[in-house]
Amino acid sequence: MATLKEFEEALREHGMNMALALLERLRERDRATRTVKPARRLTGQKMTPDLARAILDLHASTGMTQQEIAFKVGVNQGRVNEVIKRGKWLSDDPHAPEAVARDKAIARMRGDPRPRKAARPAKSARGMKEPAAPRKGTSQGQLAFGDL
Repeated sequence: MATLKEFEEALREHGMNMALALLERLRERDRATRTVKPARRLTGQKMTPDLARAILDLHASTGMTQQEIAFKVGVNQGRVNEVIKRGKWLSDDPHAPEAVARDKAIARMRGDPRPRKAARPAKSARGMKEPAAPRKGTSQGQLAFGDL
């Protein structure tokens, strides 16, 4: 199956200028009627304890599926599952694992520098052990008869 570009090149090779003009007119008509469609993907809301309680209320009082609840409140279906199954996002605790993960993700999006791990103190020479001396009668890399 030839592509539109190959078809257009074949028309040029054969000198079919009227067909090329007709093709161009059809393209212009298509551009004039073309519309910009909104994005299909919705941006999710920030999960809050109030939103989590609303999700639990919808789950308990209606026969809606998790997918329907997610669409209604404007969050990812996985978040609805986390709230229903594991009770996540129900507390305002800023040290909860989900809140910590959210804050780290927000910091990454902003481009904040990552906090560095604390450097370990250098070990002193006095605290280090001496390397073990090789056994008498053996050279490095060879086994003595007694070692077998």
